[in-house]
Formats: sequence, C-alpha cells, structure tokens
Amino acid sequence: MNRINPSKLLLSKWTAAHPQKREKHFLVTELFRDEEGTVLTVELQAVLTQRNQRLDWQALKDSDTWLSGWK
Repeated sequence: MNRINPSKLLLSKWTAAHPQKREKHFLVTELFRDEEGTVLTVELQAVLTQRNQRLDWQALKDSDTWLSGWK
C-alpha cells in the first residue's frame, strides 16, 4: 500500500506494475477537485504515448498496480 498525500500528487511520477501496450511510466498532469478543494481524481499521462487517462487518486495507493516513481 503506497502512502500518498493527494495535495502533492501534481507532477508526481508513477510506474505501472503490469504495463500494457508498452505504457510503463506515467506522470500526474492534472488534479480534479470538488468545491471544497478535496482531490477526487487525477489525470495520468503515459510518457511513451502521451495518452491521458483519468482515475480516482486513491487507486494509486494499490502497490500491486502502481509503484511510486519511475522504476
């Protein structure tokens, strides 16, 4: 289980534990917040393909799927 402070996720680097379509390294490019400023979702961009995907920031806590940093 990765420990994460959601307010410090912007521009953080992540590695997919099980890469698909050669997309292994990702960068958090945007944070989406509610009216109170709480982070709800993040946008991840694949470094290789520049493809964007949006997911719940808490999904990054799963160390079986995501590793913090670029490995």
